[in-house]
Amino acid sequence: MLFRQLFDHESWTYTYILADARSLEAVIIDPVLEQSARDLEILEDLGLTLKYVLETHLHADHVTGAALLREATGAKVAISQASGVQCADLLLGDGDRLAFGTHELLAIATPGHTNSCMSYLCEGRVFTGDVLFIRDVGRTDFQQGSPEKMYRSITEKLFALPEATLVYPAHDYKGRMVSTIAEEKARNTKVGSGKSYAQFQQLVAEMKLGQPKKIHIAVPANMQCGKMQLEAGA
Repeated sequence: MLFRQLFDHESWTYTYILADARSLEAVIIDPVLEQSARDLEILEDLGLTLKYVLETHLHADHVTGAALLREATGAKVAISQASGVQCADLLLGDGDRLAFGTHELLAIATPGHTNSCMSYLCEGRVFTGDVLFIRDVGRTDFQQGSPEKMYRSITEKLFALPEATLVYPAHDYKGRMVSTIAEEKARNTKVGSGKSYAQFQQLVAEMKLGQPKKIHIAVPANMQCGKMQLEAGA
């Protein structure tokens, strides 16, 4: 399987491309609008046919490139059915599977950062969005955030995966690119080392974060798969 991890410096967002080496069918996870030309160039250079554009959740810190990529490639846009996004081609539920070539990707509902959070598992890699970070977790103080839901998503679903599973988050603010389930179970500062829900709740409550700079633009734009920004000439 072909695999690429890409980065947007403004929003600190990781975008991922996975592709079948024989059929050249591909999926992209969490594309950023401003990086669409880069993403399309990579797809063209590798001769890939984009089959799915996947969102881990309704983002508040960047505008998605989903609509532009769909328009350019004919790919289908997929997001959680809990997102309320009507422009998506596929609204995914927990346990849904998407095939690209000989590979299959499993959608795992992991609410907590938002109700729409979906992690994607594919052959020893899990893409955790803004729920499980490297040594940290996402915020729970807006967009239907819930410490209880996040704790259960991490401890009951993600931590139940094989410990060798590679963890690829949607962001990292310290330059780290990948972790493992075993590492996060042992060392995650908010939920690792067997921390109780009470401990987790207190640690999350102590997070003091400002609102994302683009929240008032990103959320309404992402409800339209980024198309509002395209129409505005972004």
